[in-house]
Amino acid sequence: MSDAAPTQEPATEKAAPPGAGDGRPGAAPTIAPLESLPLATRDLSVAFGSHRVIEDVSIDFPEKTVTAIIGPSGCGKSTYLRALNRMHDNVRSAKVSGHAYLLGREILRGIDPVAVRRQVGMVFQRPNPFPTRSIRDNVLAGPKFVRGRIKRSERNEIVEDSLRAAGLWNEVKNRLRAPAGRLSGGQQQRLCIARALAVAPRVLLMDEPASALDPQSTARIEELMVELKDVVSIVVVTHNMQQARRVADFTAFITIEDEGEPGRLIEHGPTETIFDRPSHERTAAYVGGHFG
Repeated sequence: MSDAAPTQEPATEKAAPPGAGDGRPGAAPTIAPLESLPLATRDLSVAFGSHRVIEDVSIDFPEKTVTAIIGPSGCGKSTYLRALNRMHDNVRSAKVSGHAYLLGREILRGIDPVAVRRQVGMVFQRPNPFPTRSIRDNVLAGPKFVRGRIKRSERNEIVEDSLRAAGLWNEVKNRLRAPAGRLSGGQQQRLCIARALAVAPRVLLMDEPASALDPQSTARIEELMVELKDVVSIVVVTHNMQQARRVADFTAFITIEDEGEPGRLIEHGPTETIFDRPSHERTAAYVGGHFG
């Protein structure tokens, strides 16, 4: 298995100020040349059989930022997120078209999906640790799979660094051999974050990571997102408008305009602009609570 990026030349485009775009629904602001962006998509679409779920989504995800993806249920937010992690590859009816770039290099084709997932980690809505395996073994699962044998001293360092990054070290450092299933829901979700961080991804995708958690655990996950953006760019799908306001530097609004239509990107820009000065009526209606 190789984790090398494909050898094609990076695609590039001219830079423009953050939030700039051409004014069309679905048009993404160009923030930087593609080769400098941890992640970007161009005209990305996903269909399952004849059912188009999401269509022509172009978004840039800058370094050291949190980008929130908002929109009503069923508009394709999670489908879009999973395409970035190549999770649709094994779904026979799925068809993913368009482009996704990691530092300017295509990741939807011409590269091993496992190599993509090493660089583009994923945290799901419900915590999914390996419940019977130890906390320590959960953290080391990714590094062992990717690298094989790891020296004991390095294993210890990976475990501590990852758990510290996920804000869990002080709570579990004296019971690393305990099964992960004994942790609380919030702790399990932070363990899943530590597990994702253990392979040092460039991007961390989070699909409603706090929706199944109590308010205190939710607050801790939100704090983590803000803390972690200095080391990994974060893309989070959320239905919680206040959460998007609290944690996101940029926000993308996706919706279905007519029944039976696929989800499309309506507007994308700095979070303050999206919530306080949106360019499109649909965005204003959604963030204002008038639908969705």
